[in-house]
Amino acid sequence: MAAPQLNSDSKYDDYDYPTTSPTAQSGHPGHTTPEQDAQVYQLRTQLEQAGYSERLDTLSMLRFLRARKFNVNLAKQMFIDCEKWRKEFGVDNLVRNFDYKEKPQVFEYYPQYYHKIDKDGRPIYIEQLGGIDLTAMYKITTAERMLQNLVVEYEKLADPRLPACSRKSGQLLETSCSILDLKGVGLSKISSVYGYVKQTAAISQNYYPERLGHMYLINAPWGFASVFSVIKGFLDPVTVAKIHVLGTGYQSELLAQVPKENLPKLFGGTCDCEGSCALSDAGPWQDPQWSKPPRWAGSKAGTSTTIDNEPSSTISTHAPQKEPQPSSEPQPARMGDQAAMG
Repeated sequence: MAAPQLNSDSKYDDYDYPTTSPTAQSGHPGHTTPEQDAQVYQLRTQLEQAGYSERLDTLSMLRFLRARKFNVNLAKQMFIDCEKWRKEFGVDNLVRNFDYKEKPQVFEYYPQYYHKIDKDGRPIYIEQLGGIDLTAMYKITTAERMLQNLVVEYEKLADPRLPACSRKSGQLLETSCSILDLKGVGLSKISSVYGYVKQTAAISQNYYPERLGHMYLINAPWGFASVFSVIKGFLDPVTVAKIHVLGTGYQSELLAQVPKENLPKLFGGTCDCEGSCALSDAGPWQDPQWSKPPRWAGSKAGTSTTIDNEPSSTISTHAPQKEPQPSSEPQPARMGDQAAMG
């Protein structure tokens, strides 16, 4: 039997990393049915007819289709909404020029970072939610710049992080492994950051579909598991299988997925990066053997404008107001995904 492979399109598909998913899940690259291949063609053709010519590659088409259960009309609308938002938010310009120079100070309250890989080769994404203090954080930065940083990190997950991880593992990797540390999180804290949470949820759900492989909620407070047991009844079974709600005794289950040498000491691993794991951005995307310049770095679009890197007191008028839409799988974990579940 021939090895599974992506049904590619020569006009749009120019990948320099593996393009076959490691697991034989229907609708995933290399494991599509003839009907699903036809739906990819249909979606791409309709978008071309509507005037779109970027981000029409097969992997992207499949992600939008999976997020909408292969309903072509819904996937098309999701893509169009995403492109409209990208233009309004200035995504292409942000990823090239944004300088989050206040990050070390913000991380004193709210660390959120990528750090090495799990046992499947996926990038590990970590958030520590217990120290969030928006009053103090807004003396350092603004909600607008926090959202801009969120978007830039999503873009860098797509390229160069995931391609580098795919090259190293020898198989296509499209998702991350997320660890959300809930130590110190209470209901009063969640309610105080609801506005910011709502915006981050909208970004992840609507504009970056199909990016989460596993989500570990560690140090979950008393009663959280009971609340989640009710919530999961409304979620797709595929989603539920990827979310692990763990209390303080989380290490054995987490270490079954994350190599001890890749997990920061704070969480029971042995990694102790110079200058802190949170600020190291360590991973295959930093290794010349696996990393290549991201494609957005060589594009000319949007390079004539420079981002104002000085914090401002106003909230961006382009921050997404649209409510998160249900997806077949959870998105890359951010504080907003917590809000969506809780």
